[in-house]
Amino acid sequence: MSSSSGLSPKNISKLVLIPMLAAIVAITPLAIDMYLPALTDIAETFSSEVTVVQQSLSTYLAGYALGMLIFGYLADKFGRRPLVILGLTGFSIVSLLISYSSDINSFFILRFLQALIGAAATVVVPGYIKEVYKENTAKGMSYVSLIMMIAPLIAPAVGTLILGISQWQWIFRFLSIYSALMLFMVIFQLKLPSDKDKNVRTEKSFLGAYSVVFTKEGVKLYIASGVLTSFAFFSYLTASAFVFMEVFGVNRTLFAVIFSLNVGSLMTANIINSRLVTKFGAKRMLYAATVIAIISATGLVSVNILSLSYEFTMIFLMPLMASLGVMSVSCDAIVLMKFKKETGTATAVIGTLRFGCGALAGPVLALLYTGTAVPFSGLMLVTVVGVGVLLYMKSCK
Repeated sequence: MSSSSGLSPKNISKLVLIPMLAAIVAITPLAIDMYLPALTDIAETFSSEVTVVQQSLSTYLAGYALGMLIFGYLADKFGRRPLVILGLTGFSIVSLLISYSSDINSFFILRFLQALIGAAATVVVPGYIKEVYKENTAKGMSYVSLIMMIAPLIAPAVGTLILGISQWQWIFRFLSIYSALMLFMVIFQLKLPSDKDKNVRTEKSFLGAYSVVFTKEGVKLYIASGVLTSFAFFSYLTASAFVFMEVFGVNRTLFAVIFSLNVGSLMTANIINSRLVTKFGAKRMLYAATVIAIISATGLVSVNILSLSYEFTMIFLMPLMASLGVMSVSCDAIVLMKFKKETGTATAVIGTLRFGCGALAGPVLALLYTGTAVPFSGLMLVTVVGVGVLLYMKSCK
């Protein structure tokens, strides 16, 4: 293996490293999506309402956002490897404890802790990718995103399968076993130069490290662009079931196919991006994807104003979702390349802002509700146009 890869011959190859990093990041979508089929069963166990149990998702997201803020800095200060081990160990233990929850309150508390400690493992992954791929970080991010997208696709099905043969508690025991296996692989396989190189550790304080991220030249507009991109994506996740099943009247089976097609668009975009980004660079790919996104979103709004069938919505939604995938990866890569010692802190900033702003998608869509798909498509258009405006401002400087 060449030295330019960032790995020595004695260390792990990319063929093992990239799937492993993707599998580590996947603990988040697995923890979010796998228990969804069990909400009714969990509510019955705790003599509660499904709507109350659903709030545990918000609890998880809050814990994850806080965890990223804390552990992103600690990874820069003490190294990534200890944080991965801590995160996977804690996630495995807490996941097991959740399966023995005695009441709804302990369930909520443990879900918060599960997300909080799990963030320690996932927040370091972009830093590892940057270390390995260097100037081709966007390529590595595309590979990881491509593999990781399998998790939200299969998570509900795995949860349903577990419920078919056992009780909901085994969903969390499965997560415990999964993270324990990841921990085993990390201990014996994840050994990169930065794990021992103290020269790449930050000397800044907690607030100092975050100050570096927010004051770094040429970063703010790309962070803002990434946040807007995520808002568009969360808008889709929030509204997709309503739009297709209520507005267009498709059944659950067809909706599952439609959802898979859009995820497939994201995966295809990441494959294309991984091939082209080394030739054209992350910035050019970002600009090109934004133009395609604006065109697609304009078409999406048009067909819904005209009340055309769902097939026309899909014609424009699929390239829009594909563009969002490229935009997100490109923004992350550009930001990470700006930092040498504060990659964990930068990742924490990106993640926290994205999850925080993404959580606003639901309330905003509820405020704009008209019973049609126009607010959803209009919100998608506004966000990608916003990215276009930010990039134009950047190019004019």
